[in-house]
Amino acid sequence: MPRAFVIVLDACGVGALPDAAAYGDDPASNTLEHVAALAGGLELPVLQSLGLGNIDELEGVPPAAAPVLHGRVGALGPGKESVTGHWELMGVIPQAPLPTYPRGFPDEVVDELERVSGRRFCCNRPYSGTQVLDDFGEHHLRTGELILYTSADSVLQIAAHHDVIDEPELHSLCAAVREVMRGEHAVGRVIARPFIGEPGAFVRTTGRHDYSLVPPSRSYLEELQAADVPVHGVGKIRDLFAGVGIDASHPGATNPEAIASVTELVRTLDSGFVFANFVDTDQIYGHRHDVAGFAAALRAIDDAVGGWLEQLGDEDMLVLTADHGVDPTANHTDHTREYAILLARFEGHGSRRHDGPLADVGASVLHWLTGHEAPALPGEPFS
Repeated sequence: MPRAFVIVLDACGVGALPDAAAYGDDPASNTLEHVAALAGGLELPVLQSLGLGNIDELEGVPPAAAPVLHGRVGALGPGKESVTGHWELMGVIPQAPLPTYPRGFPDEVVDELERVSGRRFCCNRPYSGTQVLDDFGEHHLRTGELILYTSADSVLQIAAHHDVIDEPELHSLCAAVREVMRGEHAVGRVIARPFIGEPGAFVRTTGRHDYSLVPPSRSYLEELQAADVPVHGVGKIRDLFAGVGIDASHPGATNPEAIASVTELVRTLDSGFVFANFVDTDQIYGHRHDVAGFAAALRAIDDAVGGWLEQLGDEDMLVLTADHGVDPTANHTDHTREYAILLARFEGHGSRRHDGPLADVGASVLHWLTGHEAPALPGEPFS
């Protein structure tokens, strides 16, 4: 029985989209190129053999003589965030930008948040997720006010220390907030951000939970389900689609956890689709412009992919891609609007180059697993 695995290497962008400047990004943005240069070269023998260096020039990653299908895929719709990037991979194109709050949330929104939560809030402005704990964590512990912040993305984030609110209560509070953020304030995600520690040494836990909008249109995930193909999500996939189109969800709050889940599914799954997000290149290293950490995370992924390739058969498809960039040379720590890498190993790939929209990934998975296409959805199969 055929299987397909799509692995999203979060924030592994490979060159600015033509409209990047409209999002405040340098037209020369290129996450992987700049990570490779600043790291003094990347050591990724497996990804190199698949053709990562054939997509774009990367220090330490020469072109492969016999690559798999390789290229770049980009967004058709607005945005440069995880929600819209993953949606587009599965054929959901937002028609309008999701709302952002560069000056913080308006008074009427904060008033409604306080009403539904029974809590007061501090901060209320765009902030780095780690810096906001340094600047407001002690105040939060002293007053009990929850830390409300956003970013350049369409997100509402609430951080709380375990000693003020435990994780289940924070999750329940954020679920209630998700219901409030509708209509003109329908942010892409409400994110619970629990943390622990003492002032000067606060640490975010792995208890993060994302409460996303329901995708605004039908996706390739639902097309697969309609064809009786089981759909497995790893990491935050289920959250990004608000559960729509996902049959089973597997752990993946960190890269090691997500790699372990995918490895087990490669070993045991008889048929179906696995859609996984590897978050550390974004959440831990990308937003902090931690080049060494980013490069090390890629090396760990490279090792894992090598193990999977030994177990994949002729009926299996493996796609490595991304959702956006987070260029370490940017003058901000937010995402960058970039093309995503595309490496696709499947029987008959022909070592071709393929450039197109993100939705080609979902179209190809559907075609590989069912032999069908979905004319009403964007994307063309490369399989």
